[in-house]
Amino acid sequence: MLNLTPRYTHTRIDELPVALQPLAAQSLTLARLYAGRGITELTELDTGLAGLLPAEMLHGVTEAVRLLDEAIDAQQRILIVGDFDCDGATSTALMMRALTKMGAVVDFLVPDRFKYGYGLTPEIVELGIETYQPDMIVTVDNGISSHEGVARAQADGITVIITDHHLTTKETPPAEAVVNPNQLDCSFTSKALVGVGVAFYVLGRLAKLRRTAGKSTVQVSQYLDLVALGTIADVGVLDKNNRILVHHGLAAIRQGRCCLGILALLEQAGRDPKQLHAQDFGFVLGPRINAAGRMDNMRIGIECLLTEDWGTAQRLAQELEQLNRTRRQVEGEMRTQADSIVQTLADGIDTDTDESRDVIVQSKPERKAVNDHKRSIVLYQDDWHQGVIGIVAGRLKESHYLPSIVFAPADTQRTGDDDAIKGSARSIAGVHIRDAIEQVAERYPDLISHFGGHAMAAGLTLKRGNFEAFVAAFDEVMSQMNDDVFAEQKFTDGPLQASDFSLWFAEQLADANIWGHGFAPPIFDGVFEVLSFKVLKDKHLKLSLRYPDVQYPIEAIYFNFDSSVWDYRAKQVHVLFQLDINEWNGKQSLQLMVKDLAVVEKT
Repeated sequence: MLNLTPRYTHTRIDELPVALQPLAAQSLTLARLYAGRGITELTELDTGLAGLLPAEMLHGVTEAVRLLDEAIDAQQRILIVGDFDCDGATSTALMMRALTKMGAVVDFLVPDRFKYGYGLTPEIVELGIETYQPDMIVTVDNGISSHEGVARAQADGITVIITDHHLTTKETPPAEAVVNPNQLDCSFTSKALVGVGVAFYVLGRLAKLRRTAGKSTVQVSQYLDLVALGTIADVGVLDKNNRILVHHGLAAIRQGRCCLGILALLEQAGRDPKQLHAQDFGFVLGPRINAAGRMDNMRIGIECLLTEDWGTAQRLAQELEQLNRTRRQVEGEMRTQADSIVQTLADGIDTDTDESRDVIVQSKPERKAVNDHKRSIVLYQDDWHQGVIGIVAGRLKESHYLPSIVFAPADTQRTGDDDAIKGSARSIAGVHIRDAIEQVAERYPDLISHFGGHAMAAGLTLKRGNFEAFVAAFDEVMSQMNDDVFAEQKFTDGPLQASDFSLWFAEQLADANIWGHGFAPPIFDGVFEVLSFKVLKDKHLKLSLRYPDVQYPIEAIYFNFDSSVWDYRAKQVHVLFQLDINEWNGKQSLQLMVKDLAVVEKT
């Protein structure tokens, strides 16, 4: 049997929170799902915009709005400085759309990942001055650590407003206004807003101020399609506040009330907007927008989200589609190399000694390294592409359930010991990756040039010559953590009732709420009889199963299945699965998406 952790153990209606018991009379499964996610009152499931936290709770928002209002009235030149990921792109597009409607003179600039790196650097400020001569700079999804960039802008008399959501333990830069729910003195009770969520709050408060004063304004809620896309793509925690934002953005796209760029991207992906689900923001739309920043320049992605011309939207969406295909190819090659390095270590090298690590680190002509003790994976090669290191780190984290950091040269033409390499980190539950990197920086102040990020994802820069020292220092931090942190817990919402195995329930479940990070998609387990099976393309396992009291066979698919857990003589299997609807030749059928499997009985 599979070793699973139940999210919620009670099975009777009278054991549920009182507020959920009426719901349980209609669907015990759905009531148990909510209870397992900490819901104790039905008001926590409300999706009305009136349920959003008030903007006034955001420290700095009043001053930011006052400055923006005055800048619009005075026709000052406003420059939006964004980030090169999907959150940054949607934040920038949101600012551009809303401020333009309010009558602002506004342009945008997004740093080229390969030339300037992340954030409001002095170099970006100088480029902005040279290109746009701004009176005001507004950052979105960056800036909370940009002390030097703020100083450079202010030296030219430019007003700086920072809107960001990234974590910091340092004093905030002395910008004229800083809005960030995660800054040290902010009492906004949701710390889960992503960059586009912060931008939405600032603009909403600004629109209200201008409406009250009888000035040109706009209904900012019409742009919630962008907020929903950025929130899911940036893996924002889906607390109540974020679920409300995503719910309304998703509804707008399903009804066609969204920017043309999103519709064009869905067309490229062959997806029907009416059938869109929250997860599609992360798996369908997000990667295509992100491909611009990873492989070329995020300006393409932002322009796709800004255009009001359908032909232009289609052309830009096609460019993004091609960039995404290139990204997948590059990622695949890097992933193969990374897996090979990790496998080499697992197969043939005693990784418990510093001597063995030195062999790996110093091997030529390709430079490789891995942090051992099964506590993390840290890799670097001279020819890796910095645009996809975050994705590769994420894949390694998922397949090995270890915090993973993948580095690439800042410039592939410069790979000397004094040249910069950039790392992207992805983490597991229980390891706050940004704080772990900060611990390294505090213990060894000369090791890391820059770093920043969240609990689950972070970025950092260091000299190539410091790589081995960083590997050892990061290993030192990881070695002090409890062993149980590194034991992956597989959660389950328990067994389904026989009546739940239906298309109707699968549809109800998908639309019951906004599922995602922090409000986990439903996942169930059960013991099934195996009626038949076949292996597709030597890597996918297709099963026909029988469940007690269900009168028809249940189809299941296990993509990229682990052949070591399967036995062709299987008679009964314990399956961890998600409910899905399979569409084929215009027909719909219920399908289980298998996440794990164990053979219980053989013939």
